[in-house]
Amino acid sequence: MGLRFTVLASGSTGNATIVQTEDATVLIDAGLSAKKLEGLMKERSMEGHHIDAIMVTHEHSDHIKGLGAIARKYNLPVYANEATWEHMHKHVGQIDADKRVIMQTGTAVEFGGMLGRLRVESYAISHDAAEPVGYCFYNGECKLSLVTDLGYMSDKVKQQVIDSDIMVLESNHDTEMLRMGRYPWNIKRRILSDIGHLSNEAAGEALCELMTDRTQRVYLAHLSLDHNQMDLAKLTVNSVLENRGFFFKQDEFALKETYHDRPTPWDEVKRR
Repeated sequence: MGLRFTVLASGSTGNATIVQTEDATVLIDAGLSAKKLEGLMKERSMEGHHIDAIMVTHEHSDHIKGLGAIARKYNLPVYANEATWEHMHKHVGQIDADKRVIMQTGTAVEFGGMLGRLRVESYAISHDAAEPVGYCFYNGECKLSLVTDLGYMSDKVKQQVIDSDIMVLESNHDTEMLRMGRYPWNIKRRILSDIGHLSNEAAGEALCELMTDRTQRVYLAHLSLDHNQMDLAKLTVNSVLENRGFFFKQDEFALKETYHDRPTPWDEVKRR
């Protein structure tokens, strides 16, 4: 099997991703109801009892809505840094002490056996949460990076996620659609800030610095339902890449879609 993943849902209405090797399965975030998460998992022939652990990026409701219910139902350990635990514990309900795992930002944890080992590294990101993180996943030489919910792409984040075979990268909004949209200005200002979300253009600019010979696919994620469209996001990111001199043959690189209401197909991470 190697390393594979499916983005169960992505966006402001809820986020969840499954990453799996032959010996380990982790759920990253649980931002939908337990019933909805179970339905999405079934679409990918998964059940809650297949999961070994839940990893949390931050405490916003679109990332932890179903966390407590799923963790209790399937008796799962939950990994988050101390600040995230402090801010989310009242929202997720009772989690047994032996299932509350503190994973300090910048550290790593491993699951599974030798052949199916899954290594998960956390890294700090800039977002308006207590101590938000992203995650990189490794199996052998294969690398998958989850890069969402960040206001800007810092040099430290770039160093962490560069040389990924596949990335799930935030492309949250079209700046003009957001500026002209119905949100109050204080919310617009938050989204546009360094602790908000990456725009389509910012995602493209970041990708220009993250692309290497290893990069095969990038999934555009966490799109705003009100201020973005997938076709527009892909067009903008592609335009930025082309303007910076990146041109690809069809079998060399692809921008892929995520959805707010259905899972992506399973995708296996392989070295080129």
